[in-house]
Amino acid sequence: MPVVSSTGQGGAGEWPITLVLSVLRRRRRPCRTLANGVTTNVQLTSSEYSPMADRPALLLVICRWTACVGLAALFGWPNGVATVRGSELRQTPVVKAVQRVRLAVVNIRGEKTLAAENENSPGESGRRVNGMGTGVVIDPRGFILTNHHVVDGVREIQVTMADGERYTARLVVRDPETDLAVIRIDPVKPLKTIVVGTSSDLMPGESVVAVGNAYGYEHTVTRGIVSALHRAVQVSDAQYYEDLIQTDASINPGNSGGPLLNIDGEMIGINVAVRAGAQGIGFAIPVDKAMDVAAELLAAYNVQKNWHGLAVERPLRSDEHGLIVTAVDPNSPAASAGLQAGDMLKKIGDTDLERALDFHRSLVDRRSGENLEVTVSRGDEPLHLTLTLAAPPTVAKPAISPTWEVLGLELKPITADEFRQKFQTRYRGGLTVTAVKPNSPASIQGIHPGDVLVGMHIWETVSTENVAYIMSRPDFASLAPLKFFILRGSETLYGFLTLNQTATSRR
Repeated sequence: MPVVSSTGQGGAGEWPITLVLSVLRRRRRPCRTLANGVTTNVQLTSSEYSPMADRPALLLVICRWTACVGLAALFGWPNGVATVRGSELRQTPVVKAVQRVRLAVVNIRGEKTLAAENENSPGESGRRVNGMGTGVVIDPRGFILTNHHVVDGVREIQVTMADGERYTARLVVRDPETDLAVIRIDPVKPLKTIVVGTSSDLMPGESVVAVGNAYGYEHTVTRGIVSALHRAVQVSDAQYYEDLIQTDASINPGNSGGPLLNIDGEMIGINVAVRAGAQGIGFAIPVDKAMDVAAELLAAYNVQKNWHGLAVERPLRSDEHGLIVTAVDPNSPAASAGLQAGDMLKKIGDTDLERALDFHRSLVDRRSGENLEVTVSRGDEPLHLTLTLAAPPTVAKPAISPTWEVLGLELKPITADEFRQKFQTRYRGGLTVTAVKPNSPASIQGIHPGDVLVGMHIWETVSTENVAYIMSRPDFASLAPLKFFILRGSETLYGFLTLNQTATSRR
């Protein structure tokens, strides 16, 4: 908004108008040159003098007028005359980008205990350190996305909002492999959520802005460019990142979990790491990947509370709005509601669907028996259906097997012909997941019935004998966390299973 100001007597805004008045008073008087070359002022009659005869002088006055008015507009008019200052010039794209997301960026603090250097020394306890980081609000009810390493091992997660409000958060779900986690607070009113962009069209050289709790200095803003894309970074023996955005925007300790913004104020990455000993080399997780992981984390959170029987994914075309239904479980609430594979989900309740994260957000805190209005596009026909959520189905405990005890999976072979007909992939075959044990490593990682397990660690899983071989190896426990690969619809997904050590030791 323009800033209106005035100046009093003797203020900085007084001299331009004085200059204007002096220019007006200096009217150029006509003159005549005598024969001897001496110039003298003369008084002309109205019939003798014409302004057109003195056009250079007139143009000079006009130029002076223009310059003085410009100076007056810049420095202000005297004696209380209001003027508009150039505040719009301060509203740069960077300022607007930061203002757009400010309320959706939170600061995270907490205390964690680091293991003692010599764990065998009696009486020596771990060292307590204060951790700090950043997070972004992804749901108005208080769900916040951050880095796993920001909250890992923190006893009490303290969250401070942009307006100074403070909350104690609780860890909801996490994924150490991608270094992402979702925490939750209980706000007194709905929160502003981060504006999510896309990382699919990023260009090296385009401007970006980082916001975070750098060294504990809340809401620190830095700017830079996209230096490179698709970077692979080995941070430590335990942490490896793939497909990161590299930027020269300053990213410091405390920035982790904060947003990397494009110049439009849309989040295009989650700041995650900085190159030690280097200047201007920081990294961020692409937002498309971060949102997919967040969706899977919320799906794992929801699976213990309600059941719908739907599998969805984003359409391939970016101009299509909604989510495609890729599968509907038989005898599920979705099947009873009339939903079909190929339908385009547009809305659930009051939530418009653009990403899988929107779908799973809409189901958070929903209970079995609750009715949800669903808007669907089937061909050119809009449909309004009612989806009644059900309790998670009770999984009958299969015969005792290491796969069930250790991983929480019940697997069934799939024929080679059926596999080739259903999947266009380089994998030779796989095992269909028929049941997932609640609260098991497989459940925590978001594996669903209907997924097809195609690999574990470096081995393929075409048959149950393949799985038995992997799990019977003497070094099986050392493979934890165990990397797995599954097929879900047209997607190939991977994750890491934390092995049930108690069950492993009983094998």
